[in-house]
Order: sequence, then C-alpha cells, then structure tokens
Amino acid sequence: MTHDLLIRNARIASPARPRSLGAADILIRDGKIAAIGKVVDPPPGVEVVQADGKLALPGLINAHIHSPGNLMRGCLDSYPLEVFMLYEVPPLADGATAGRLAYLRTALGAIEMLKLGITTVLDDAFFVPTVSPDAIDAVMTAYRDSGMRATVALDQPNIVEYEKQPFLAELIDDATRQAMDAAPRQSAEELMKCYAHLVGKWHGAARGRLGAAVSCSAPHRVTKDYFARLSALSRARDLPFFVHILETKTQRVFGEEKLGKSLVKYVDDLGFLDERMLVIHAIWIDDEDIAVLAKSGCTVAHNPICNLRLGSGIMPWRRLRNAGVPIAIGTDEATVDDTHNLWLAAKAAGLVHNIAREDWREWPSAPEVLDALFDGGARAARRREKLGKLEVGAAGDVILVDLETPAFVPLNDIERQLVFCETGSSVRDVVVDGELVVHNGRLLTLDEKAIYAEIAELTPKLAADMAALRVEAAKLEPVYRQMYQRAMARDVGLQRRGGQG
Repeated sequence: MTHDLLIRNARIASPARPRSLGAADILIRDGKIAAIGKVVDPPPGVEVVQADGKLALPGLINAHIHSPGNLMRGCLDSYPLEVFMLYEVPPLADGATAGRLAYLRTALGAIEMLKLGITTVLDDAFFVPTVSPDAIDAVMTAYRDSGMRATVALDQPNIVEYEKQPFLAELIDDATRQAMDAAPRQSAEELMKCYAHLVGKWHGAARGRLGAAVSCSAPHRVTKDYFARLSALSRARDLPFFVHILETKTQRVFGEEKLGKSLVKYVDDLGFLDERMLVIHAIWIDDEDIAVLAKSGCTVAHNPICNLRLGSGIMPWRRLRNAGVPIAIGTDEATVDDTHNLWLAAKAAGLVHNIAREDWREWPSAPEVLDALFDGGARAARRREKLGKLEVGAAGDVILVDLETPAFVPLNDIERQLVFCETGSSVRDVVVDGELVVHNGRLLTLDEKAIYAEIAELTPKLAADMAALRVEAAKLEPVYRQMYQRAMARDVGLQRRGGQG
C-alpha cells in the first residue's frame, strides 16, 4: 500500500512551451499523479519532498538490457557480435549459490539504473546453461526489493549453435560439431513451463511494478514451434515480445542463405510481427523491411552504444522515423555498453546518425531523442500504467534533476541540455509508483554497500571462472572469424557502417 507523496515547488516544462519552466507541486496518490499545480491543502500525513531548483521529469525507461551480463562490465574487448557471443558467457555458480548470484547481479543493475533516474527496465534475461524457476525468482525478487519497475523475459535459444549462423556448419570440425550437439538445450515444452512460472507468479506482482514479457532471443535461434508458442502467449496475455532482428550484416546474410528472405519478412510471413513486438537493433534492414515494420505497429529498440562497441553498424534512424516506426532507447548488456547509463545512450542516439546523412536537417533533434526516451520507451513497455508522462493520471514515476549543476548552468535550452549535457549526475530524487526510492542521491531500498561487499567476495572466483571460459572461447574464435569474414565479403545491397543511415 502506497502513501500520498507531495513534490513541492518543482520546475516543470510545459508541453506547449518546453523552454518555459514554471514551478508547481506534484501530488501522487495511490501510485498515480493526482494533481499538478499549487497544492494549497495537502492531504494529512502526506510525505513532502522539497524540489526547489529541481526539474521534474517522468522516470526514464530503459528499453533493452540483459541483466545476466551485469557483472561483466569492462571484461571484454570490442568484437563483432558473432565473436563477442563466444566470450559473453556470464560467471556461473553451482547449487545453492546460483540463485544468490542471479540476485546480486540483478540488484547491481537496478542500483545503477535507479540512481540515474531509470525507473522502468525491459530485461531480456538469458540463463546459462538453462533457465529454472529458482533463477527466475532470484531475478524478480531483486527487482521487487529494489523498488523499480521491471518487465522481464526469458531469452533462451533452443537450437544447436551451428544452425544459428551462416556457413558455420561447413566450417567446424567433427569434434566441435559433437560438442555443440551435446550442449544443453531446453525443449519448447520445458521453456513454456518456465514461462508459466514467470507469468503465474510474477506478472503484476508488487502492485503491478513487475511484469512478464516473452522473448525468442532472435527468430533464427529458436524452433518454429517454440516461436509460435511464444507468439500465442504474447497475444493471449498482451505481453511484450522481445526479438533481436538484423542486428548485424551476418544476420542479413543468414536470411539470404538459409531463408531466401530477410529476417523481418520471415517473422512477418509467420504472422508473428505485430504491435506487441519490440524489435531490437534493426540495423541491417532495407526499405521493404521498414515498410513491413511500420505496417505491423511494432516498436524498435535502439541501442547506439552497443552498436558502436560491436561495430554492428548505424541503425537507419531517419528512415524509421519518417515511416512512423516508434523508436525506444536502450543500453543493452553491461558487457557491450559497460554501463546502464541511458543518458549517455540518448546522447549517442543524438550524435551517431549525424555521420550517416549529409543533410543536417535530417539529423536527430533533441526533442526527437526525448520522444524516443519517454514515448518510445512507454510504447515498448506496453504497461497498463501511463509511463513517460508528467500529467494527471500518469504513473507516479517522477525524477528530480538538479538544475544548479554544470549541465544546466546557464540554462539555455532545456531539451538540448537534457540530451547533450546531462550524464545522470544531476539526478537527486527518484519516485517509483509513488514511493521515494532515491533521496538526495542515496538509494533507500537496498543496502548498496552490503551488495558491493558480497560481490567483491565472489569476484576472485568469478574472475577465475571467466578466464577459463575465455580460453575455451579462444579455441573457437578462428573458425568464427572465417564465418564472419565470409559474411562481410557478401554484397547485400546495404551499407550500415557510416553511410546511408
């Protein structure tokens, strides 16, 4: 049960006059914004947060992460995705410690995000080697304890590794093929039982803060049967559907080699592409793909820093926007962004596309980037609560940004300064569902120091395990390099590295 909360004397940007910051109070009751204006007679017993000199904004929405990578920031060099995935295996734990490790790494990400003003996250969580109810419970419990909103899916491919890539089956030797055949994989039936647990126990928990989504990882990483079951579950329960599509040129080549069509058209032809789908990355798409995406009503999750880190390419921002495809912004895995700092991802989104088009009038503007952060993120989340808005009836997710910081002094243009100047260091207070979870920069829900100390105790063993995994990955790297180079040599009629975006 939430209590009433009054944010007193905050600065608010009017939608009609975004550069004119007026002062107002924000009253939150039962987790929703009940009033914006001067509250002369606050309800008795209301908690008051003084916001003098601070800008009130809706909580930020991180449209894409993989929480199991939270302990791996700074671990890896930059690699192309297909090589990177050999090395991204998160630290493993056995027996009773597995759930605790999942809890700690999820809590670590939640701590970082909340202190940056990110109140909602869409977590495409993968589990190595397999997913279990206990692992699901550990992730969801961490989000529950943190106080943030989280929508979580189970990102579990279920086909053999050499069938997920072009050319790989013919490049590997018999021993490698046998090892890949023997690797643990869960059947569609087993995975759907895990989804039954996630949805049955956690969807709508914590006053609705926690929710379920579905994920196939990518359409070429799962069986058609499992893909169809996930699509049916998404539609039956109106759940977001997370799908990585055409993140790399290699995936474009896969479609040509294995399917005779792009992965966008493959998913659409199956009848699975609809408004519930969050298409992640969407870099190596052509104009026909864009038209299909626009017709479907789906949202695209843009992860610009990840795309740079892995050299995947530049997503065609302007083409998608012009076609009416909603865009959200995510940080992706901490292994490839190395933070969950959505402010930095937004700045990258506002800059990287400038090198893709010569006409500067087509470069992303600050208002467009903010639209992706708030409106795009809200569409991606598909929540019953109205997210990304600062208006009566919207979710009581509000952050207070200190305007007396270098990012905003002098205050020349609030929209540009939010996108290009702010790093998250000016966030002072964070409210989620009407509950104050960060106050004066201090997290109120989790014991940060205790979590950091527990992770520090585990670090030597985790580091040793990761070192051993890297040795095994290095053995496979040469053949993956051959596969990658063969794909790069293919002319697919698109250029997404520094041009035609």
